Amino acid sequence: MYPVKLAIIFYSMTETNYRLAQWAAEGGMEQGAEVRVLRVPELASEETIQENPAWKEHVDRVKDVPIVKLDDLEWADAIIFSVPTRYGTMPGQMKQFLDATGKLWFHGKLTNKVVSAMSSAQNAHGGQEQTILGIYTAMYHWGAIVVSPGYTDASLFKAGGNPYGTSVTVQNGKMVEDVQAAVKYQAKRTVNVAKWIVAGNS
Repeated sequence: MYPVKLAIIFYSMTETNYRLAQWAAEGGMEQGAEVRVLRVPELASEETIQENPAWKEHVDRVKDVPIVKLDDLEWADAIIFSVPTRYGTMPGQMKQFLDATGKLWFHGKLTNKVVSAMSSAQNAHGGQEQTILGIYTAMYHWGAIVVSPGYTDASLFKAGGNPYGTSVTVQNGKMVEDVQAAVKYQAKRTVNVAKWIVAGNS
């Protein structure tokens, strides 16, 4: 059987969700997946970005990371999303990308994609869970198969115990919880479920 194709799609204003995406890529590859790490387009003005040194530094850092295309969704067997929360929902950058998937959805190209999601916020109760669930709501419309980590591995408890998807609190630019193992576990679980789906469809 050919390797599961995993797309990891992130939006990050600073470093956090890019780092989560990289850890997810490591977990996916350790599970034998073919992995693409992709970013959604930035919508903020250049002027706004320039006013925030950390944001500008991050934009420069990820400039060579490919921007996600609809073809990447069609290519993927599994997709992991990683975004910060914005008032308890996904950032507009990710929402705009998802809103542009209507053509694929209409033609059934997103059906049975295996999906999972991760998030971050400045506060421990800053909307991470709601943000992940908001992404999953869109996935239900796709007809995708949502794979949450649940409480299926000890790494999830060490990372704060979010059963919907790994989430992290970020204060003063640093992650409060140790989530690397949980992120890698979530990616491996997502790939494993995708393997079952791909095998069943072959």
